[in-house]
Amino acid sequence: MLTLTSLGGAGTVTGSKHLLTDGKKRILIDCGLFQGLKNLRELNWQPLPIEPSTIDAVVLTHAHLDHSGYLPRLVRDGFRGAILATAATIDVADLILKDSGHLQEKDAEHANREGFSRHKPALPLYTVEDAERALARFTPVPFGQPAPLPGGATLTFRYAGHILGAATAEIAWDGRRIVFSGDLGRYGDPVFFDPQPVAEADCIAIESTYGDRVHAPDDPAEALGALIGETVGRGGTVIIPAFAVGRAQLVLYHLWRLREAGRLASVPIYLDSPMAINAARLLDTHRNDHRLTPAVCRAACGIATYTREAEESKRITASGAPKVIISASGMATGGRVLHHLAAFAPGGENTILFSGFQPAGTRGRKLLQGAREVKIHGQWVPVRARIANLATLSAHADANELMRWLSGFRRAPSRVFIIHGEPDASDALRVRIERDTGWPATVPRPEQTFTL
Repeated sequence: MLTLTSLGGAGTVTGSKHLLTDGKKRILIDCGLFQGLKNLRELNWQPLPIEPSTIDAVVLTHAHLDHSGYLPRLVRDGFRGAILATAATIDVADLILKDSGHLQEKDAEHANREGFSRHKPALPLYTVEDAERALARFTPVPFGQPAPLPGGATLTFRYAGHILGAATAEIAWDGRRIVFSGDLGRYGDPVFFDPQPVAEADCIAIESTYGDRVHAPDDPAEALGALIGETVGRGGTVIIPAFAVGRAQLVLYHLWRLREAGRLASVPIYLDSPMAINAARLLDTHRNDHRLTPAVCRAACGIATYTREAEESKRITASGAPKVIISASGMATGGRVLHHLAAFAPGGENTILFSGFQPAGTRGRKLLQGAREVKIHGQWVPVRARIANLATLSAHADANELMRWLSGFRRAPSRVFIIHGEPDASDALRVRIERDTGWPATVPRPEQTFTL
């Protein structure tokens, strides 16, 4: 008898962890960090409801931190099974998990140096060494080729769009077929393939990040060009907090389109994120996992001046000349973008442009909600810059696109589980699925167990 329990990514858009078990073997689908609100982030420090050593395998749909970022801690706490992912996801995870371990170490060092942590000493959630131990457990699985899992189960990955390597995961086990959407990308995305349809499933677990919204049909390049043109025209700088993997490369592509059309020729463009620089090169490594030709890939990724060293980043911040700066993190929760925000947010001539979903509790959400000051590195920074959000640049499917993916199933599943969304978005998608398809849909509570 199969059961499904969501240990994360239920009632929230982060921390995805979904446990399948037949009573003997345990398979975890995704293993992400909680992000955003403090009460969610504190869950990262709580023991899992099950012992990591009792988990037999992890299936990773893609490498973003909210799906992969807890893996080093899982291994540190005793997990010894295989982590199955696409080859591109493994390469992206190598960047993301090592960077996350580095930041965890730096945050602990800073807390100890400044003495603001209530823990004596403050410790990292995990280290770079822990990340490397987790990476050693990865096993590549090609798209479209069934792979064995413990307990006689089989796994099939299909293209999900979203970011490089992202996949939906079909798990056939004990006569049942369960399909996890992971994070679905956009249809017609210029970089990544459309989410691949799945024909059959007994149960479906679908993300709901934008379950209550529809993206505007605007041309992203046109909207981006207009906003940059207006800002540069008044002598300002555009700061784009962008996820280093996926969003940064999409923004570069649209900026390249604008340059090819003869626009923004005199505007300097900087990619100030070592991880994003490395991620751009992975597009060339995994040419079969996206739409771009090698020539376009090189041209688009070459549109920006890359800055790896901190001193180069400081010189960009110090310059008052109009420019575009793309920098991580995409939710403005850390990374080099914070230095740029501290420098440019006070200037009314500047623009801070968000290009993706901002979970509750992040600086990005606060800025989009109209905060007139934000705390950065212990100091309150006034916000006079224009704050903009181009949801059309999002790498997440909107509500219509989520329904389009569901329409690929040829028969009704016994149940649809709506995960990875904030409560309003998840419930809106539940109502729409039941209304438009007649399929029974459920929004799981954290740690609620369902018999499949």
